Amino acid sequence: MGSIQALRGTRDILPEEVRYWQWVEAIARQILSRAAYQEIRPPIFEQTDLFERGIGEATDVVGKEMYTFLDKGERSVTLRPEGTAGVVRAFIEHALHAQGGVQRLWYIGPMFRYERPGAGRQRQFHQIGVEVIGSADPRADAEVIAIATDILQALGLKNLRLDINSVGNSDDRPRYRGALVDYLTPYKDELDPDSQERLTRNPLRILDSKDKRTQEIVAQAPSILDYLGEGSKRHFEQVQQLLSDLGISYQLNPCLVRGLDYYTHTAFEIISDDLGSQATVCGGGRYDGLVEELGGSSTSAVGWAIGLERLIILLQQNQESPRQRLDFYVVSRGDAAEAQALKLSQQLRQAGFSVQLDLSGSAFKKQFARADRSAAVACLILGDEEAQTQTVKLKWMASKEQSAIAIADLLEKTDELRSQIESFKSPCG
Repeated sequence: MGSIQALRGTRDILPEEVRYWQWVEAIARQILSRAAYQEIRPPIFEQTDLFERGIGEATDVVGKEMYTFLDKGERSVTLRPEGTAGVVRAFIEHALHAQGGVQRLWYIGPMFRYERPGAGRQRQFHQIGVEVIGSADPRADAEVIAIATDILQALGLKNLRLDINSVGNSDDRPRYRGALVDYLTPYKDELDPDSQERLTRNPLRILDSKDKRTQEIVAQAPSILDYLGEGSKRHFEQVQQLLSDLGISYQLNPCLVRGLDYYTHTAFEIISDDLGSQATVCGGGRYDGLVEELGGSSTSAVGWAIGLERLIILLQQNQESPRQRLDFYVVSRGDAAEAQALKLSQQLRQAGFSVQLDLSGSAFKKQFARADRSAAVACLILGDEEAQTQTVKLKWMASKEQSAIAIADLLEKTDELRSQIESFKSPCG
């Protein structure tokens, strides 16, 4: 019988890579906390109707990519393909608006779309996202873009650009849709098959086509920016001015429409030049009609999502490493010494140190080799002699200095130990 493997479009995130994920999550959590965003954890599956109403039945996500099934109660259930609809459902269901003010929320977790897998694109993928619910102020648009920029910069990423556009409101889009269809119809036979289908169903999505000939045709299409009403123009101009005031560079991209129907006004993407065709690292925008569409009162909102798989690929390509050095690697040999080593390791961990205990029972030479590979600051050595005298040998790996110290004294000098360890971890140490 053959071995069982992970399903196509899913992948195991192994320990060597997990450290990147933990690093990204820690940086994002820190920055979002400083901006007073609160974490929310909606379910991974929801009623299918939530996404059909929220995302739009004419979108590729709903029409082609959702994992939908009937549960044992014959209810239609869907694994979430994105995070915003579930957060908005929770906002409505739990009456978060009653708390007053603006709700600044963020989430992290897996999403699911049945699409062709590729580098940075899986059927189970992960996102960090933010949602600011309850503000129509252009400053909210600028704030969420600034926070996304802060996170990516804190991770050391370069070669990024911010594309922004306005997709207007429910009054602007029908006017533009009519002009776009009028322009594209004579070219219908030259469009790619997906765009031909979208021409009557969802023509704005043609602007986002990756087909070369379609892109050539779209390049001469009317711009949505020419069809914005005065309110939409004013909002977009304010967003641009606020970004300039914050020192955030951007470029206008009138073809940027995003793939979900709920967007209004500002749409934006942060794009990497190092990712090939799957270049978008962060995407989002304003969605002032979604809360009402899902049964709540009219409420403005704006947010974004960062794709973690693509972000991790960028970090690995740029050799940005989150690895933290281990404080102690503990080697031991002999029954009494091994028991003492376990106890000492746990005591040091409880004192706040990072400690790896060698459990191999192999010869000291092999354990020392593993200590070297561990990149630990110091090695603690216990053998029969140390077990009898209740001492331990302390070896600083960088300087190779070694000394014997009573275990009781070692545990009493934790502040001094911590200071010495930090001096070795420091670039000047």
